[in-house]
Amino acid sequence: MSIYLSPDTPRWAPKTEADLRAALEQGLISESHHLDAKEALAAGKSSNKELARDLASFAVDGGTLLIGVAEDTEHRTLTLAPQPLAGLAERVENIARTLPDPPLPVLTDPIPSETDPARGYLIVHIPPSPAAPHMVDGRYFGRGDKTKHPLADADVVRLHQRRRTAEDDALALLREEIGRDPLAGAGDQSHLFLLAQPAAGRRDMLLDLTSDPNWNTRLWHFIQNASTPGLETLLRDVQVAPGLTHATNGHRRARGVAKASPALGEGRIYNAPRDGHDPDVIEVQVFEDGGLRLFSSRLSDQLPSGEQILLDAAVVNLTRRLLALVQAAAAEAGYRGNWALAVGATRLRGRRPIQQQNTRPLDGPTARYDQDTYEEATLATWAEITSTPGAVTARLTGPLLRSLDTHHRYTALLQDAPPTAP
Repeated sequence: MSIYLSPDTPRWAPKTEADLRAALEQGLISESHHLDAKEALAAGKSSNKELARDLASFAVDGGTLLIGVAEDTEHRTLTLAPQPLAGLAERVENIARTLPDPPLPVLTDPIPSETDPARGYLIVHIPPSPAAPHMVDGRYFGRGDKTKHPLADADVVRLHQRRRTAEDDALALLREEIGRDPLAGAGDQSHLFLLAQPAAGRRDMLLDLTSDPNWNTRLWHFIQNASTPGLETLLRDVQVAPGLTHATNGHRRARGVAKASPALGEGRIYNAPRDGHDPDVIEVQVFEDGGLRLFSSRLSDQLPSGEQILLDAAVVNLTRRLLALVQAAAAEAGYRGNWALAVGATRLRGRRPIQQQNTRPLDGPTARYDQDTYEEATLATWAEITSTPGAVTARLTGPLLRSLDTHHRYTALLQDAPPTAP
């Protein structure tokens, strides 16, 4: 990831000790609202809490912490001071995930020293957090020109309002998608809608993909690359057809492109099956501005009795796949900013979840949903999407699953590897 140093050097991406040395010699590195330098991390709980306060202060607007750079306060100069790298990144990440409230995902880049690879420097990237401000020891922290400070009550209220506004914007986009349901008058199945929108992306973020003469092939590879062996193993027990592999037909869409199952044609016109069965449609849309949309018409199935039964596993499965597509889109565009995410479902009232998955009985009681529509939105950092996708999935799907009393079925998919104590 790049580091913001100044308006003249907005994207600095050091890879080696020589890069760091050159930047110091040229006077490019100085402590600011977005950058701080530390010579080392002392041992002990007090040092851990001080680091947590530093990280929390950067989380409001984003910033970078350089570890292994010493400051001479008398002469106001910075010099390289390589530190032992063993366990350093893990310690910083664990502190970020255990001491601030809510936890704060960060990204770390170690740079080994040229003379001793066991020593070096750690670059800690703190993306702007949609959950900011973060509390440490009962206090919220922000950052001034060069140092951190406790936030006043008015600042805390303002930041919480900013987050609510962004989530409301995501819900407005979700409602637009629900209003564009291509199968609104077809069948009786429950429908699922998912979206991801970069919070600060360029308007042409994925234009290279959508305008390519071979966009159909590139889109197929884009979707396939998001389906890693690790993800397939993780989702093995929650597969629900149609999956993304059923989205075989490429189409131009307004300001983007799409892959859809054969029943959904040009102009998102639905071609009803001749046998009269409920339609099974899935669609992936990719837009020039980096926006992503998933639609599935099969969030429920009809039992022989005629009752529509909810396939709640599809919600978890496709949410995890949406996050994988977000990672693919970010890699395609070189975007490491925040994302607005939303999940919605329709035709839910009075329906209960299925009691078996892949012919395997599912234990535990369930409940009927008492509203017709479900909507949930959240903002997530790049660090959260890549390192704690289970927690992001829980934020988006947890209220629905708890209402159906099926959240316990998906514990492994709604959590991430627990951090160790710092």
